[in-house]
Amino acid sequence: MRKLFLFIFACLALSFFSCSGEKKPDDAAARAAKEYYDSLFAKNYAYFVRGMYLSDTIPPTYREQLEANASMFVGRMEKEHHGVNGVRIMRFVNDTVVSADKKSHVRTSDVFLVLSLGDSLNEEVVVPMVFHKGRWLMR
Repeated sequence: MRKLFLFIFACLALSFFSCSGEKKPDDAAARAAKEYYDSLFAKNYAYFVRGMYLSDTIPPTYREQLEANASMFVGRMEKEHHGVNGVRIMRFVNDTVVSADKKSHVRTSDVFLVLSLGDSLNEEVVVPMVFHKGRWLMR
């Protein structure tokens, strides 16, 4: 009886420890992309533009043009499709690019979002993302 008890205990302990090392996918890039697109359709164009890679290095006039372009895009979506009702994450693919000398690396992700349009259509967009200075940004 004692051997049976030890055998069952060992099996339970083994199954417990084998499941605890399971890695969960890092969905931070996908959540950031969804947040940027949610802000775009909430007409917060400045936040959307700040979510672009190296947006802090562009001149103010170009930033204004990017915000105007985002505004025109949202206006076109409202005119052609009666707006966007929601944004959801379909899937994402994370990757790490290592330099040739193996001294540095860049984390990237391709995020697939589904835009639920007002005229009952769905549109899938791919948002390439890069991890830069502690934040996920759109490329």
